[in-house]
Amino acid sequence: MRVSDDDQTEALQMDALQASGCDLIYGDHGISGARVCRKGLDQVLGGLQSGDTLVVWKLDRLGRSTVHLLQLLDDLRERQVDFISVTQGIDTTTSVGRMVYGQLAVFAEFEREQIRERTKAGMAAARRRGKHIGRPRKLTAVQVCLAAKRLENQSDTIIGMARDFGVAPVTLSRALNARRNVKVSRARDLT
Repeated sequence: MRVSDDDQTEALQMDALQASGCDLIYGDHGISGARVCRKGLDQVLGGLQSGDTLVVWKLDRLGRSTVHLLQLLDDLRERQVDFISVTQGIDTTTSVGRMVYGQLAVFAEFEREQIRERTKAGMAAARRRGKHIGRPRKLTAVQVCLAAKRLENQSDTIIGMARDFGVAPVTLSRALNARRNVKVSRARDLT
């Protein structure tokens, strides 16, 4: 159960949950449902096991964000935890409830796919603008250029330069190969 501010009471929710036969009742008092991390919610989710049933008075007591609700419900389904929303008639222990739950799971999967597609599109756009995606590079472009010149002049070795730059030899080799590949790619674009 959850109430958003200190002036509200949980009495109505408590009565409904007790009438539903709940063994344990967790609550968040004075906390918005928009918050993903809540002490009571975290405790109940952490204690649920396969075969358990999570009962809420209404879906909005579980969370306000549609995305967060769908993710929670999908997580429960994967963990084989049943779900009941007392006032809304959602009950995954029944065939109709499982059907409704299945539809919610489809929406959750759709939302995850949308997020994945937006993420990929954003990363591709960043790459086109020349932004590096991923971990920060250990070597600067200047260091890689200097290493390439020293190798061409045969004035140093990869192992020696890697030690000087404070990286593993394989890191320097990869950076040099990436530099070569960029040069080859640019040469092809010009022809």
